[in-house]
Amino acid sequence: MDFHPQPQGGAPKPWAFPAPERSQLPNGLTLLTSHRPGQQVVAVEINLVAPLDAEPEGLDGVATIMARALSEGTDTLDAEEFAAELERCGATLDAHADHPGVRVSLEVPVSRLNRALGLLADALRAPAFLESEVERLVRNRLDEIPHELANPARRAAMSLSKELFPATARMSRPRQGTEETVARIDAAAVRAFYDAHVRPATATAVIVGDLTGVDLDAALAGTLGAWTGSTAEPLTAAPIVADDTGRVVIVDRPGAVQTQLLIGRIGADRHDRVWPAQVLGTYCLGGTLTSRLDRVLREEKGYTYGVRAFGQVLRSTAPTSPEGSTGAALLAISGSVDTGSTVPALEDLWKVLRTLAAEGLTDEERDVAVQNLVGVAPLKYETAAAVAGTLADQVEQQLPDDFQAQLYARLAETGTVEATAAAVNAFPVDRLVTVLVGDAAQIAEPVKALGIGEVTVVSG
Repeated sequence: MDFHPQPQGGAPKPWAFPAPERSQLPNGLTLLTSHRPGQQVVAVEINLVAPLDAEPEGLDGVATIMARALSEGTDTLDAEEFAAELERCGATLDAHADHPGVRVSLEVPVSRLNRALGLLADALRAPAFLESEVERLVRNRLDEIPHELANPARRAAMSLSKELFPATARMSRPRQGTEETVARIDAAAVRAFYDAHVRPATATAVIVGDLTGVDLDAALAGTLGAWTGSTAEPLTAAPIVADDTGRVVIVDRPGAVQTQLLIGRIGADRHDRVWPAQVLGTYCLGGTLTSRLDRVLREEKGYTYGVRAFGQVLRSTAPTSPEGSTGAALLAISGSVDTGSTVPALEDLWKVLRTLAAEGLTDEERDVAVQNLVGVAPLKYETAAAVAGTLADQVEQQLPDDFQAQLYARLAETGTVEATAAAVNAFPVDRLVTVLVGDAAQIAEPVKALGIGEVTVVSG
């Protein structure tokens, strides 16, 4: 039997994160475009400078309700008609609110881009914000909250935020509001937040896809380019203040058979020169199944299905003074273990951190991490949506347009010693806030004996 010759791998082609073209429409809207041949589904991301910090006192969650209401009808289409028009375009439209602002995302086949841009522009220019629709969205949000509180991972994240930040800081409270604050939201509050913060002069549109034969200037002129609004300046972000004094908070879930772990603190954001080394060191610690934490807690001890270490940017702003950026990232370790393994898992986790500080990373760990982070980047950015999302992140965090491209180069240049130092500084054993969602009756006393910080038990 003759077999077809086995295919041979070719030489890798040079790759770099795509550089966008930057311009500005006459109405003040900043525009970033990236032509990606072959990407027939175009991705559009709109950044609106409507941060959670700007929500009126007692109305936490109004930004989320406003974001959801953008697709619930306009001055010419009611909610059902608007949804039907999106469907005819083969388009999806989503929006969400986070600490830096509101993000609106559109994906549509390039053949129907013009019509979809018109719908997007109408949603931004003239949302209806009908009382009946806002009331429905508020009810839906109120229905979601009990489920979030019942979810151990979500409950741990809420508790960590409450512990890290001052009670007066918006970051200490749930991003989408509480039952008390959401219940106060009405159409007038949503309209007021929209009028105060949504305008083209402070917004950015990112458009990525195969734009061959597309007259984008003409498409924008009658859609996003026709959007008008005031030229008021966006809010100035206040510095982020956090307390990372080492301590343990147990959110009591009597009878729980598992304990959810979330261990974290606040660290450098993407404007800090240590960011590439921090990314690399954190990945070596717990970025994948072969990282240190998983090798010990999962493979050797069998405590868990997986533990991850990660850095999540909360807000990242360009430095405006010698003191540096007013942004920060959450540096955290997350996972779950069965209740009986809670204490030994924590003990071994701290041993991993102490060993890292004493002995450092190995060159092999560093090389594998670089290969995983840099080598798979072309696959990570195969779709227009992935490219658009990262470009929008860069805009939101006030980073240069070539930041992601430069990041991969800097990751490849980062040595083992530098990555070790960044990881040790990111996760110092004596300055970590540990949240445990589990059965306090079984875990509180033995956790105290570990000596990893003062232990407090709160109701779950």
